[in-house]
Amino acid sequence: MEEKIGGRPHRVMMEDRGKISITGIADVVSFDENQVVLDTDKGLLTIKGRDLCVSRLTLDKGEIDIEGRPDSLVYSSGEGFRKSSQPFFARLFK
Repeated sequence: MEEKIGGRPHRVMMEDRGKISITGIADVVSFDENQVVLDTDKGLLTIKGRDLCVSRLTLDKGEIDIEGRPDSLVYSSGEGFRKSSQPFFARLFK
């Protein structure tokens, strides 16, 4: 899956249902071992599964690698989130 977002491609690649590489992300909304929520220009991307771990995160490039056992990847609009929230790490380190 590849779509252009503000000049950057949005791509989701999964290897052996154990590693997901995603490009074109704007922010990490939340993450824990069962769920990762990412903000993309195409909407919020929610990844649910087990033993999820963010192994690489480069927000400057809009890239993330997630390892574990994903069960679902779901997009939602996320319009309310974008209008009213601060970046995840800004909220975390207040």
